[in-house]
Amino acid sequence: MMPKFTHIENDRAKMVDISGKGEVVREATAAGKIFLRPETLKAIREGTVMKGNVLATARVAATLAVKNTASIIPMCHPIPISSISVDFTDCEGYIEAVVVVKMTGRTGVEMEALTGVSVALLTVWDMVKSAEKDAAGQYPVTAITDIRVVEKKKGK
Repeated sequence: MMPKFTHIENDRAKMVDISGKGEVVREATAAGKIFLRPETLKAIREGTVMKGNVLATARVAATLAVKNTASIIPMCHPIPISSISVDFTDCEGYIEAVVVVKMTGRTGVEMEALTGVSVALLTVWDMVKSAEKDAAGQYPVTAITDIRVVEKKKGK
């Protein structure tokens, strides 16, 4: 059972004022994993997934998610993205997604990188969900884990 909040001292949502900060080069790398059945991983490798090219679609989805983070996360500033890279590593039992986001501005880009990784992994799940379901319609193997900021850089 979830705890119930009876009183919240400061319930006002507020975007942080970054107007006094200087513009600097910023970069964030985020990563995460999706665990899948061996047969599903093989189908992704061989390009035989019914919905199409899983990783190419996930790469496009991650890019769109990074560019639209401020529309998804309410207190996130819209920022001028300089570059986005999305890579996948085929590991034993899972795929790891890594998203690197760069920009020059007054606020960090870690939320954009985290959003990109999350949407990439969700897109993989969506594209292979029919292969991942068991006879009862459940997902006994499929799991998204370890979404995290791997590295954050500020300045040159």
